[in-house]
Amino acid sequence: MADSDETLLQFPCSFPIKAMGAADSAIEAAVVEILRRHAPDFDATTLTVRASSGGKWLAVTAHIRAESKAQLDAIYQELTDHELVVYAL
Repeated sequence: MADSDETLLQFPCSFPIKAMGAADSAIEAAVVEILRRHAPDFDATTLTVRASSGGKWLAVTAHIRAESKAQLDAIYQELTDHELVVYAL
């Protein structure tokens, strides 16, 4: 499998994705939309959202069933390109 040469992950696997953005934005909806596009079986009810201590930022965390490194790369690319996402992990 080509993916095994490029990553230490073994696919498929459960994989956490976190995106952060301004608390007054629609970042939660944006993250859900992006994840559903790349991981159609993503269950949005498992999403967690936490505000920063000062309330300025939101951290949105999701776990997806990752099928390949290419899938993860596409998710991170779209998240980092989105105007509401300041940071993606």
